Amino acid sequence: MSGLSALIVGCGDVGGRLACQLLAKGWQVSGLRRSVGQLPAGVAPIAADLSDPSIPQAWPQHSPDYLVYCVAASQHDEVGYQAAYVDGLRHVLAWLALRGQRPRRLLFVSSSSVFAQKDGQWVDESAATEPEGYSGKVMLQAERLALASGIPASVVRLTGIYGPGREWLLSQVRQGYRVVEQPPLYGNRIHAEDAASLMAFLLQADADGVALDDCYIGVDDDPAPLAEVVGWLRAYLGVTQWSDEQRVRRTGSKRCSNARARALGWVPEYPSYKEGYAAILTGQR
Repeated sequence: MSGLSALIVGCGDVGGRLACQLLAKGWQVSGLRRSVGQLPAGVAPIAADLSDPSIPQAWPQHSPDYLVYCVAASQHDEVGYQAAYVDGLRHVLAWLALRGQRPRRLLFVSSSSVFAQKDGQWVDESAATEPEGYSGKVMLQAERLALASGIPASVVRLTGIYGPGREWLLSQVRQGYRVVEQPPLYGNRIHAEDAASLMAFLLQADADGVALDDCYIGVDDDPAPLAEVVGWLRAYLGVTQWSDEQRVRRTGSKRCSNARARALGWVPEYPSYKEGYAAILTGQR
């Protein structure tokens, strides 16, 4: 047993995977979400709605060693993002203060939407953050709130998460929808299991005394052009028809680097879309 504890706020798909990985390491894990019946076995449940400022009844009496804020907005507009990422985080920080609790580190799960680069350039943690859409702007506001919380904090900017149950692109490919080939539209992705493993790695590294940076990008090794990904999936699935519609689109094009996380020792289980999608499709058979 490690004797370490973590509270995962927003213990859904990725948070649940993180919980399972930490439990396997001997950590004690609490999970906060609205529907606690869906928590993995072994996770101490905390039923709460983050829009409610009152402290949850099941909030732990003792401070968790680590707090992971890993929520997903249930309403995909600016109001929904503000409620989930900024207001919700403010409530959680207030609950910690109310109980006099101070975790060793706060891990805030953010998004690569804070980057507005769109010409295929490489992007790392030092790149400019000048988001154009509401999602990136609100996420950047939440990041700043986490980093100014008074708790040592790191932000993890996840790129496009895919995995079992996150198969929008697969459904598009099966329907034969086209994708723009030129100019190349680079996309960034990370398998849900690797997103969780990166967070678990960072938490364990901090617990082991490794000095963490305040930001990490969560992405695989291969930011590939979308046309290449679609072409590979078409061949793998045996799709030959083309739709008259051009449905698979992206507005941006950038290549995110995982060099900082890699330098720390993290290694993705699915280094590219090929291994990740092959695992999903093998599991479906």
